[in-house]
Amino acid sequence: MKPSQGISAALVAIGCVTLVATQWLGLASLAVASKFIASCGFIALALASGARQSPYGVLILAGLTFSWFGDMFLIGTSRSAFLAGLGAFLLAHLAYVTAFVTLGLNRRWTLAAAVPVMLLGAAVLAWLGPQLPDALAWPVRLYTAAISLMVITAAGASVQAGNRLILAGALMFFVSDLSVAALRLADTSAATYVWGLPLYYGGQVALALSVSQSRSH
Repeated sequence: MKPSQGISAALVAIGCVTLVATQWLGLASLAVASKFIASCGFIALALASGARQSPYGVLILAGLTFSWFGDMFLIGTSRSAFLAGLGAFLLAHLAYVTAFVTLGLNRRWTLAAAVPVMLLGAAVLAWLGPQLPDALAWPVRLYTAAISLMVITAAGASVQAGNRLILAGALMFFVSDLSVAALRLADTSAATYVWGLPLYYGGQVALALSVSQSRSH
């Protein structure tokens, strides 16, 4: 890992740890600053990994940028802020899907991933469905479909390109979203961000680093 990559990854790690701690302690202003640092860190990491040097890298950088906006929108607690964040992350997943397709998809692994991922997505919607207001029902369904497609294509691309970071990043992102769903949609009192945030930032770091292994595409 180059020094610039190490510094960027350290920013993400420090920002994420501080974000979890400040949310736990109820320090809202410091939490916002920590999120900003962590999210800027994964964009810097993609740039340090050569994201602008390949079509795959440019698309991953686009996904990370949409994610950055999603993170900033979700600082708000209103329904409109949530919908804006959901929309930004929907675009992020579409950018990731397009990136994975540019690498080519291993048909066997793509099909093998499709069934369990679609079943899990259906289970998530069955869990959230009764708790969703009408205004959020279709946006959440569309988002669930997009992130499920992201994981499915990540499985195929990861094998095709021999790049394990792709699938690792996609899976961590998917699981981290269960934390967000529990907090923002299921209205749980559990501090699911304690594990959700590290998984989210870990997933973004993996995707950012995957660029350096895929520059030839």
